[in-house]
Amino acid sequence: MSTRVFVLMFLALMAKTSGEAPKIKLNDGNEMPALALGTFLGMENGVIVSKENELVNVIVEAIDIGYRHIDTAFIYNTEAEVSKALSTAFDKGATKREDVFVTTKLWNTHHQCDEVEEALRSQLNTLGLTYVDLYLMHWPMGFHSNNTYSDVDYMETWKGLENAKMLGLTKSIGVSNFNKEQLARLLAEGYVKPAALQIEIHLLNVESELVSFAQSHGITVMAYSPFGSLVKRFGQMFPGPKCDDPALLPIANKYDKTVPQIALRWLVQRNIVPVFKTLNHSRLKSNMDIFDFNLTDEEMKILGSFDSDTKYTLPSFWQDHPHYPFKKIPKPLPSPFIN
Repeated sequence: MSTRVFVLMFLALMAKTSGEAPKIKLNDGNEMPALALGTFLGMENGVIVSKENELVNVIVEAIDIGYRHIDTAFIYNTEAEVSKALSTAFDKGATKREDVFVTTKLWNTHHQCDEVEEALRSQLNTLGLTYVDLYLMHWPMGFHSNNTYSDVDYMETWKGLENAKMLGLTKSIGVSNFNKEQLARLLAEGYVKPAALQIEIHLLNVESELVSFAQSHGITVMAYSPFGSLVKRFGQMFPGPKCDDPALLPIANKYDKTVPQIALRWLVQRNIVPVFKTLNHSRLKSNMDIFDFNLTDEEMKILGSFDSDTKYTLPSFWQDHPHYPFKKIPKPLPSPFIN
């Protein structure tokens, strides 16, 4: 099948009735909903946790609206809340386990091959599940239990993920925050091809080369922080396009959408699965309402023109680790994990 035919088929699939999130087929035959609700609430003197079941309520409402993909991780400290929300949804008949796609991630302190199964079983216990749909290696860097650097090779960690898949603890496996060279090595040396790659992508961080490389090998790309400079981060606005940008607002108005909605649509039309987070109930509905229109080629170019290789998730405090995936910077930030 030619690339053009594939893209046309994908766009036809995406142009569904508003309120529906279509599914895309992974390279292992499993299916992933094309939009995911993220559950990382940020960091401020440690990982932020929600209060008074706020996240639980948002997840339950998201499922009621039609979301069927929930993204979490060990380090987010939200797996217990995801468990409570799923249990609530299942008990009231809003959905069934087999209809919800759950993604979670292996943390850096469990990178030894024989530690992966133990870590995942513990996470499944917290989630109240017998399996997850996708298990990602969160970062290519391994740490000791005291958060000092380990020299464990991420290929050793990947063997652990392969074993977890073989045991049925996860249906699919993949990686997050890997660069092109690391992904290429995984493809060359691994037994199981990664089903997904989750990386930071937004208008200021287009990642064309890495996305093209992954997709050329049949790896589904997922985008975290999809709104970039459009929304507040850490309680403040950062430089870059905003929701009233004169190049973006006319496009949004043309389709009777918001600028964040066309930013999500831009990702979907690049065959990328957006992973967004919100505790705002109204935004749950608007973020789902992106499957009833198509941006033109020229509009796609306009949205992609803001690229400045700006990353908001740049843990430079880890940059001396041999498997650090990003460019080093002169003045790294102090680590929030290593005392």
